[in-house]
Amino acid sequence: MGKTAKAWIEATRPRTLPVSVAGVMGGLACSLTFGHFRLLPFLICLVFALLAQIVSNFANEYYDYKSGIDRKGREGFRRGVTEGDIRPATMKRVTFILLGADCLIGASLIIWGGWWLIFVGLLIAIFALAYSAGPFPLSRIGLGDIAVVIFYGIIPVCFTAYLTGGTSAHMQLTAPVGLALGLLADNVLIVNNYRDAVDDKKVGKLTTVVIFGRKIMLGVYCLNFTLALTVITVFFVINRPVVWIVCWAVIEILYIFVAAKIAGNSGAALNPRLKQTAQLMLLTCAAMIVAAAT
Repeated sequence: MGKTAKAWIEATRPRTLPVSVAGVMGGLACSLTFGHFRLLPFLICLVFALLAQIVSNFANEYYDYKSGIDRKGREGFRRGVTEGDIRPATMKRVTFILLGADCLIGASLIIWGGWWLIFVGLLIAIFALAYSAGPFPLSRIGLGDIAVVIFYGIIPVCFTAYLTGGTSAHMQLTAPVGLALGLLADNVLIVNNYRDAVDDKKVGKLTTVVIFGRKIMLGVYCLNFTLALTVITVFFVINRPVVWIVCWAVIEILYIFVAAKIAGNSGAALNPRLKQTAQLMLLTCAAMIVAAAT
């Protein structure tokens, strides 16, 4: 595989793509608890969510390069635009082409959800760019965590549950689960920013880790997965066989293990913890689906 091809694959940030998949899977788990399931809208939601995350990642790479936030030799994964593997103009063009394609894919969900979903789609499209672009990029002013909770937790869970067979009332019932998964998604961002704290501070990028410090945000990481698993336990585990309580205990132990590894490392050594945090979110949602279907 050529250098440019590898750079494009790396630009999608495959280690964190499980986050968008997990949000849609969480919505499916909720839908199954209501006794509903439509395959086609679920698959469309899945493709839409994945492509939206890739668009956001591409935009982040391009706009962080243009603003001077990304520099060569950074602690994180190699950035193709910054390192000269991908032309900036090409990255920008591909970003907007994919954004347009994703909008068209999302528009097909009107069949199941109604025309008002156009506004939701526009909001998601704006977020994909506003996270890194515009006069007040969310990722640089300490609002990235809130945005991640909303757009990788609440929105995908609630709307997937609705589009795969639920009702507006079901969306309200699934909101706590969406918030829980949003907290797990935020943990991925926390590890990312924990790793990049030194580089971010040098260029004036105000992530929550830069603002509050590593120690506090590691505590937030632990609080996030504890609250999230508690909510998920209430929705999917109570009144089920003991094996599910054991399953959730094992998942929590795995989170504690990763948190301990985060506390003892810095810089590029945290890249595996970033991947593991995303994988744990996906594992949690897979367990939710199995619990809901049995």
